[in-house]
Amino acid sequence: MALYDSPEIVENLITMTGEQRAYLSEIDGAIGDGDHGINMSKGFAQARERIHARATLPNLPQALDDLAMTLLEGIGGSMGPLYGGFFLAMSEALAEAGTLDRESFGQALTRGVESVQEVGNAQVGDKTLIDTLVPARDTYLEAQAAGLRFTECLENMVGAAEQGQLSTKDLQARIGRSARLGERSIGVLDAGATSCYFILKSMADSIRRLPVRSV
Repeated sequence: MALYDSPEIVENLITMTGEQRAYLSEIDGAIGDGDHGINMSKGFAQARERIHARATLPNLPQALDDLAMTLLEGIGGSMGPLYGGFFLAMSEALAEAGTLDRESFGQALTRGVESVQEVGNAQVGDKTLIDTLVPARDTYLEAQAAGLRFTECLENMVGAAEQGQLSTKDLQARIGRSARLGERSIGVLDAGATSCYFILKSMADSIRRLPVRSV
């Protein structure tokens, strides 16, 4: 499917962060600063302003690039570089592919996860967004290799992302400020892992609603 008909994927991401602002901050408040949802919503809203300032409606890679650069420039803490790098890598991969389909999305997701890993150095089990991203990527690629349709790959990805996010509740934080809490960090969802699940779900839902679907 053409990249140039799908910037609403980013618009829907921006709307989602506003809707989940209070919930994400509530989760973050249990073992963190309590501002994850606030910062995410603020950064994504600023991206909307950047996108709408363009003379013409951007295509998907351009919209993702606008989002990435806004997050890199405007969100404090670790989430700006992590999510900024994630969306920037996805933007570059999709721009190179020139289309949005099963293969190009898989490549974009893979490069996005690699960017996050390079910036954060987290591993699965550290109670971070990596606990959502890695199983989501692996499951998507497995579904792709098995020959499933694009929408089915996305469905499997979201299911794995949700399970990864939920797994953080039983994990002890090993990276970031919450790591100083030790065992007291167990029993609470990780805010980054949760926002990451919402992001992947939003993207999948948006793609599935596009009028033309590709295998």
